[in-house]
Amino acid sequence: MGRELACKARFGRESSDGKAMLETDYVLFRGDFRVKAVLKELKSVEAREGILKLQTPDGPLLLELGPAAAKWADKIQHPPSRLDKLGVKASSEVALIGDFDSGFEQELRERTPLVVNGKPGSPRDLLFLACGAERDLAKVETLVQVLKPAGALWVVYPKGIKEITEMDVLNGVRAAGLADTKVVSFSPTHTALRFVIRVADRVAK
Repeated sequence: MGRELACKARFGRESSDGKAMLETDYVLFRGDFRVKAVLKELKSVEAREGILKLQTPDGPLLLELGPAAAKWADKIQHPPSRLDKLGVKASSEVALIGDFDSGFEQELRERTPLVVNGKPGSPRDLLFLACGAERDLAKVETLVQVLKPAGALWVVYPKGIKEITEMDVLNGVRAAGLADTKVVSFSPTHTALRFVIRVADRVAK
């Protein structure tokens, strides 16, 4: 989600000015004290008179966010789905390259009928490349040719293995001329990095 605001917080007997950050899985406050409220562990979420109240397992965390309190509460109570975070729309033309579980493909097809598994053929809005090892990144150079100018390539790779690391992905895809713009936790075991064609390099296809 990536939202950040300066605010005052109260937690137990402590009170402090600082910064609150709303991320996909948690709310983090840093000031004279630090509190990380994991969203799935919250017992309740309430916004009233500019104060966001998060009932954590260790007690209530109150954040004085003003008008943003209601917006943060709505974001926490209605988190974006995986496909929302990946930018998949009903009109998106999508291609899957590599080994993805059938559940993800089904998830995609429920959002858009324009999904192919394998060679993309015509230019696509979104390309998903599954990489289990650094050598799989060799496919990127070819895939750039079937990526729409304003499209995105998502590289999905396992977390915490030596065969492919975040730096391997970043270096390999940047070498093909793409720019990294976003990272998403694809699943408990996999990360997804988003790459796009640099604006200066975009041409109509």
